[in-house]
Amino acid sequence: MSNTKVFNAGGAHASVSDPRNDDIKIYVNGDIVPRSEAKVSVYDSGFMLGDGIWEGMRVHNGKCVFNDLHMRRLFEGAKALDMDLGVTKEHMMEAVNKTIKANDMYNGAHVRLMVTRGPKKTPYQDPRLSIYGPTIVVIAEFKEQDLKPVENGINLFTVHVRRGNPDVQDPRLNSHSKLNCITAMIQSNKAGADEALMLDPHGFVSTCNSTNFFIVRDGEVWTSTGDYAMKGITRRKTIEVCKAHGIPVFEKNFPLHDVYSADEAFVTGTFGAQVPVINIDGRTIGDGKPGEIVKKIRKLFHEHVLEQCPPLK
Repeated sequence: MSNTKVFNAGGAHASVSDPRNDDIKIYVNGDIVPRSEAKVSVYDSGFMLGDGIWEGMRVHNGKCVFNDLHMRRLFEGAKALDMDLGVTKEHMMEAVNKTIKANDMYNGAHVRLMVTRGPKKTPYQDPRLSIYGPTIVVIAEFKEQDLKPVENGINLFTVHVRRGNPDVQDPRLNSHSKLNCITAMIQSNKAGADEALMLDPHGFVSTCNSTNFFIVRDGEVWTSTGDYAMKGITRRKTIEVCKAHGIPVFEKNFPLHDVYSADEAFVTGTFGAQVPVINIDGRTIGDGKPGEIVKKIRKLFHEHVLEQCPPLK
């Protein structure tokens, strides 16, 4: 008898279960195969060493939102890791679109594009032993957002695990190696929170383990400098939306003291967009309810998404 517990992600990543995901088709190195047949080698660099990069994208009206920015980030990451992807940005997007089409997806879908350095000749970290070319996998799932966290807000816990310096492992890189963030989330889980709030090496607020973090004070939106945070595309677009609509927004250093006394707080990410935060480390943020500014930003952001991905005629 199995003791496995069924668990669905919560917080900003909460989604509605969809039985269609049991039978999705997955892209593996040029082939579209049933989920049960989607496999990579045990010699793969990603499996052995976390040597790979990835992107997460949302599908709206048959198109991946901000796909040009996602491709740019992916290829910049590959360049930083001296990883030859073997294809162009256009060919990579063709693989993503082929997967979406194979699953007959139009809305309410999330794509995970993963690229590793490929299978190795023998188990060892030297990248020159990855002699068979990259492994490219695209998983597209039916994944509608559970709106309860948006309506009710989520809780964060500040963990002891810090965002690292870029000369150790650049925290802005979307790498497969996520142990730093996983360790942070373990601590936040043990504290009963939805996600971990992480500080930078200097003690300033940086980011969450899987989303970017914002606060609102006196009508101003603040987020970290981004020096130690993920290069979130939704983070970037949130800042752009604020600027376009006259909402003061600043990228700056600030301590937890300013967080606890903030009027509002929220996190951003590809899947959840903007999700309110109502409690951090046991402190109620604002009046303990999702604030009006995050609601406004979320509305403006979704209008921008529809401009980028209008319904197909």
